[in-house]
Amino acid sequence: MKLKPLNDRVLVKRLESEEKTAGGIIIPDTAKEKPMRGEVVAAGPGKVGDDGKKVKMSVGKGDIVLFNKYAGTEVKIDGVEHLMMREDDILAIIED
Repeated sequence: MKLKPLNDRVLVKRLESEEKTAGGIIIPDTAKEKPMRGEVVAAGPGKVGDDGKKVKMSVGKGDIVLFNKYAGTEVKIDGVEHLMMREDDILAIIED
């Protein structure tokens, strides 16, 4: 299935969190928090500003992003969980 987000919406696939802490302690699945990092799978064209002009998106496909803990709506696509969120819910682009 293919989805194309509308306006300033972004489709994000969560990245897996670490299995161990820095000290080497293994974290069980029940104690893990959902990761707040993800990869942008698709992005809409942008929103329309107050002046009627289209405002281009700051993120694009393939960007690794940091987002709010409770951001977006969970969507299952081909058995894989994704998040559909507004661009405003994205806090930063992670650059290596």
